Amino acid sequence: MSTVGEDIAHVFGAVVAICDDEGLISHEMFAIDGVKLPSNASKARSGTRADMEHHATKLEAAARTIVARHRAADAVPVEPTLAFKAGKRIARLERDATQLREWLAAHPEERRGPKGTVRQSNRTDNESAKMATSKGVIQGYTGVAAVDKAHQIIVEAQAHGTGAEQEVLLAMVTAMAPVLTDDSLITADAGYHSEANLTELAKREVDALIADGAMRKRDERFATQDRHQAKPDPLHDKSTPSRALPVYQPSDFTYDAEGRTCVCPAGKALYRKGQPVKKGLLADQYQGAKRDCGPCAQRAQCLRTPEKTAVRQVAFFHGRDPAARETHTMRMQARIDTPEGRAHYAERFGAEPVFANLRFNKRLDRFTLRGRAKVDGQWKLFCLVQNIEKLAHHGYAA
Repeated sequence: MSTVGEDIAHVFGAVVAICDDEGLISHEMFAIDGVKLPSNASKARSGTRADMEHHATKLEAAARTIVARHRAADAVPVEPTLAFKAGKRIARLERDATQLREWLAAHPEERRGPKGTVRQSNRTDNESAKMATSKGVIQGYTGVAAVDKAHQIIVEAQAHGTGAEQEVLLAMVTAMAPVLTDDSLITADAGYHSEANLTELAKREVDALIADGAMRKRDERFATQDRHQAKPDPLHDKSTPSRALPVYQPSDFTYDAEGRTCVCPAGKALYRKGQPVKKGLLADQYQGAKRDCGPCAQRAQCLRTPEKTAVRQVAFFHGRDPAARETHTMRMQARIDTPEGRAHYAERFGAEPVFANLRFNKRLDRFTLRGRAKVDGQWKLFCLVQNIEKLAHHGYAA
């Protein structure tokens, strides 16, 4: 007997096939993106098994302490109302501790990620996950969709209980196999980037443009992007402020590439440490002498932690090491940094209205079910409605 989620998936696939028959899917470029939404799970009930063991022990200890305190005061008359309230509190502590012990017994294994690292479990929905969003940390799922650029048809939709988008890319590409052609291009943002993903895509001969975290830093068009970013709201931003970089950057040092000399802003010569290779890049590295950096009056302007760091080091890069192994990340960076690569990648932003429609027009601000199978069905249902609307509007236009 099929489940509701399986029935929704079947209808979703049928509607995608109809959209394809009607010419609404170009098969040229698919943009993969996702949205993190809270689910029907309590964030307060998350933690590792060790955390839950500790919490259960605290509940049991609190109950024992209250019982001992009342036994010591039995000789003193107590108002009935106070005794009744104390009894209810003891019963609640014992009940919570018992429920926690039962959950631990029913789930003897830690929840682990693909690399074997321990992840926090959740007692209300153990397939959901804690994930960071722009609005803070939530307990929920990531709804992922693959959108065709022509008419914004969602060709594949999945919900995953993880905030690490890297883990869901290959599952999406595998499910998209029926709609991919030899000329199809898949695009995704930096959240889906990893060397392992790029290696597997190359092995499958899937044409893809996956951005990396430093893509915009290499693009001169985004040189002034910081001035357009909104300042964090002190009432809501709970993140730890980042440490300020040293005032003196490599550009403040006088560097002679031919003479291989370097002079700091204070006028002291640094000695050359060699030409190491860092992340596949050749660099000339220099370091100051203790006799110069120690008594220097500009230490606070030059060193990030002058009370801990003895001397300043600085490196000047000269491009890639020809002997270094070329990785798939390097190849992707070279491709996406070309004018053609940037133009193709920019086309993926046409998928953003899909998520705006689902979240704001359709009011999908949270998942209301528990368990990945049910949440996945709910996500596919909303994406199904998006496709039906596109199909209906296409019919009116014809």
